[in-house]
Amino acid sequence: MMRVKFFLLVLVSLSFIKCDDKNAKYPTDKRYWDPMDYANVITELKYGYESDEVLPSYKDPESKVVFEKLIDQQNFKVILDDDELGKKHRNEVASDFFMRWRDMNSIYRQRDRKDNFIYDRELIKVWHFGLSLQLRYFKLGNDVITKTSADPNSGQSSRLINSNIRSLLSNFNNYLDEINEEKSFSEEGKKMISEGIDEYFSKLVDLYPEANYSAIQRNIELLNKKSQSSDIKASLTKLNDLIKSKKETQV
Repeated sequence: MMRVKFFLLVLVSLSFIKCDDKNAKYPTDKRYWDPMDYANVITELKYGYESDEVLPSYKDPESKVVFEKLIDQQNFKVILDDDELGKKHRNEVASDFFMRWRDMNSIYRQRDRKDNFIYDRELIKVWHFGLSLQLRYFKLGNDVITKTSADPNSGQSSRLINSNIRSLLSNFNNYLDEINEEKSFSEEGKKMISEGIDEYFSKLVDLYPEANYSAIQRNIELLNKKSQSSDIKASLTKLNDLIKSKKETQV
């Protein structure tokens, strides 16, 4: 009889532990999250927390695993980088991820009374997720245009491809615009912005060396004058030098 009571007590205890687990509502046990998982998680992050509750973030050791899963680029890379899958299929999946990423952008933009970002590291990580995703998304879209066009070299195909590239560059330029909010970021956040420029913009220029980077270069010039961060200024200068070197090799 005592064993039965003990067994029941264990079950009750476990049930309370499960109810208190803040991560239980998230599919953290899944190896990869698909766009539907993202849709559900984003809805929970947007509407499932009170204003004074801490969101899944680096600030909360218990829920940190949820945030790290949210910005895990392997979630989309496992599909978008798989050459065994069709490009149309991968492009459709990339489009779904892109829509979910756009939804993610507002979640971690909260500020305190001094106008500083409360979740600045998390916000930057979400941006980096988007930059990496977009490098694949726009390329897949252009590959599909080339593959499905009767004449890949036609004026219409070229216009669509060039329009996509301009949109990609514009989106990347939006990332640089966040440097205007430099004072709202911590020192670690500024360093992370710099690292994002070094990693993702270099990949952008290598992928599209012949693109028109004049808007980005104008932004670099203005931001280099405004920024007080030595890390960001160094990354902006390095990026401008890379763009110039690509232009010189094309002459």
